Amino acid sequence: MKPALRIFPGDTVSTWTSDAGGIDANGIRHRGGDSAVGPFYIEGALPGDTLVVRFLKIRTNRSSARQGTRINPHAMTAAYLLSAKYDPDFSGEWNLIPEKGIATLANPSEHLKNYTVPLKAMLGCVSVAPPGEEQYRGGDLGPFGGNLDYNGNIEGTSIYLPVYHPGALFGIGDGHAAMGDGEVTGSALETSMNVRFSVDVIRDGASAQPRAEMEDYLISFGVSGSVPELIQIATSQLATWIKRDYKLNDNEVAILFGAALKYDVTELVDAQYDVVAKIPKNILASMK
Repeated sequence: MKPALRIFPGDTVSTWTSDAGGIDANGIRHRGGDSAVGPFYIEGALPGDTLVVRFLKIRTNRSSARQGTRINPHAMTAAYLLSAKYDPDFSGEWNLIPEKGIATLANPSEHLKNYTVPLKAMLGCVSVAPPGEEQYRGGDLGPFGGNLDYNGNIEGTSIYLPVYHPGALFGIGDGHAAMGDGEVTGSALETSMNVRFSVDVIRDGASAQPRAEMEDYLISFGVSGSVPELIQIATSQLATWIKRDYKLNDNEVAILFGAALKYDVTELVDAQYDVVAKIPKNILASMK
């Protein structure tokens, strides 16, 4: 696609995203299907480089959100799915109350009338253009990122994406006010966002899959159609990253992972699955 904006490493962009249904903060529908903002062409980014995106601001910009009310078949046994009796009129509408930092159901059932969830604004879709001449829909994910649906892609997170095309062609979308691990209903608290991010480029050394850095963790993504394989991808990539940057040998990495490694299941409901392997940065601080 033709770039929406050309920017340079070090630049900061302030923008907004519609929700997964293409509806913006004013209730106007633009596009559906996890529509993304962009693509942003980053001058000087070349295949083999790593694009660094730092999320400086991710905030909800309206007072409502919508969530699915049925659990996705990927997350449940066939027996449960056959026995489940869903009410087609059950409401998944939410009220967002940022001044209190919570969301409440707009039309709660009897058992959920006191139910609240903390707001944790995130972006489900974070991507560069995929390799070759491939083209994907907004709900797809892969080594290029895409619909990663990681609830750690929040304000303050930096994400590292491999570059496959000149300019990287970066895009974002699919804002969630909050989301449980795996996005098991096929949607989270879908809403629109105000976003500010900065970009940088690391020459060469692109990893096979996305990576990220939060205040407390180094994070490695694994995206695959096979759960065992994606765990192997995420773990191996994190180990390689730590060996390179912290000069640990394989035995030292094994000791570190055996005591402190954590996994988050991020995506269970699309064509590919996604998991992250992560390690606390406070542990690594003593090894630098």
